[in-house]
Amino acid sequence: MKPRILFAGFFHETHTFLDETTGWRDFQVSRDDEILAKLGDASPTDGFLSAAQAHGFAVIPTIDARATPSGMVEDEVFDTFWQEFVARAQPALAAGVDAIYLVLHGAMATQSLSDPEGELLLRIRALPGAKDVPIFGVFDLHANLSARMCQLANGLVAYRENPHTDSRESAARATDLMARALREKTPVRMGWCRLPIVWAPPATGTATDPVLSLERFARELEDSQPGIWACNIVPGFSFGDTPDTGVSISVIYTGEAGAARTHLQRGAELAWSLRERGHVSYATVDEVVGTLPADAPGPIILVEPADNIGGGAPGDCTGVLRSLLQHQVAHALVAINDPAAVAALADAAVGTKRTLAIGGKGSRLDPGPVELEVEFVSRSDGHFELEDKHSHLASMNGLHISMGPCAVVRSGGVTILLTSRKTPPFDLGQYRSQGLEPTDFAVIGVKAAVAHRRAYDPIMHATHYVDTAGPCSSNPAAFPWRKLTRPIYPLDPITEPNFTFA
Repeated sequence: MKPRILFAGFFHETHTFLDETTGWRDFQVSRDDEILAKLGDASPTDGFLSAAQAHGFAVIPTIDARATPSGMVEDEVFDTFWQEFVARAQPALAAGVDAIYLVLHGAMATQSLSDPEGELLLRIRALPGAKDVPIFGVFDLHANLSARMCQLANGLVAYRENPHTDSRESAARATDLMARALREKTPVRMGWCRLPIVWAPPATGTATDPVLSLERFARELEDSQPGIWACNIVPGFSFGDTPDTGVSISVIYTGEAGAARTHLQRGAELAWSLRERGHVSYATVDEVVGTLPADAPGPIILVEPADNIGGGAPGDCTGVLRSLLQHQVAHALVAINDPAAVAALADAAVGTKRTLAIGGKGSRLDPGPVELEVEFVSRSDGHFELEDKHSHLASMNGLHISMGPCAVVRSGGVTILLTSRKTPPFDLGQYRSQGLEPTDFAVIGVKAAVAHRRAYDPIMHATHYVDTAGPCSSNPAAFPWRKLTRPIYPLDPITEPNFTFA
């Protein structure tokens, strides 16, 4: 008889400092057999389904809900998800399941819950038939991983790459570990260590330190210690105000807890020694744009982490746009999320000139809309398919992306893609689907932190990170923390770090 695996997904990265809230209306929800249809879509769910198929598992799908990074999740979202999950899970648990598999993010926060994923696991364990069932799953390395999550699960596996080129493979890897545990009937547990460190997203790329050395430590540990099935390096999400926010390390292990703790201690000490590598600061956008060469042989990328869409920002901040216009930069390209501006062009013919109030509507930190006369170039429904199946965007939405209705306009030397749905700039298909070839432009503004690099590094002549106004500041001290566990680097002076274990 095939092993029966109960599946669910609940995925959101919550920026708790934004003014907006995220409701059930903002989630893309798949239920029952709709989940099985995700096979082949390059998402983490596809990774699980593909591996489950290879292992001969009988998958029992329940509900999968996911939303683009945004503000605080409304309590109704958790309640609705739980009700729908229980309605589907209880009959399956009554009939008997061999394991439970979850696709999570790990940095969700609701109005009442700082650790929704931990609460979800706690409630699942309380369901009849689920107390002792192995629970495995996959999560984003930008999770604010909690002790409770690791105490209640048997094997949660983090992505190893940022940009997240391996989200599908990580989900498959977690499925393989679940299959191993079922086959060997081996008790598997998780160990956890939280460090008093908070790093901004630009410091969490896996191609450079501090995270590069930590990932190497993790792979060496897995290779040298048979009892360590997986080691997760979790840099955390610095825009979530929770007690668990910050850097953590976890292991999936068999054997003695003391041995696992020793390995966690080693990893924690390494991370602490690298803590200053996670400090980032940038020149202002005007300082950078004012010195750009006029004859660069390829695109110069202006990375704007303060309006990082992948971190929850609105994607309509105007700092880069204003600077490009002020300095009269030629052959520049930017994307601004502004459904009102798109709607105002609904009846425009190609070549029509209109004055629009562009951007500046989604964050009180931005100076506000840019009043600009533009020439209308084109419109579309905003749908595109990822050019790169390993794009960071696939970990969030699969292959098929919708930017909502879009319009392309031009003012002076700046071409602007206006979207109706904020879309992280992680795949060049975003522009090419609109008839815009990125390599034809001298300067491109990118609202991201790290995840854009897989798409843009191969085409860029140079990259400059720039400081602008926006809600995703790379300075942790810029936020009004209330729940964060203190003391923590770099917000507080710490001479002797306090590592917390579970």
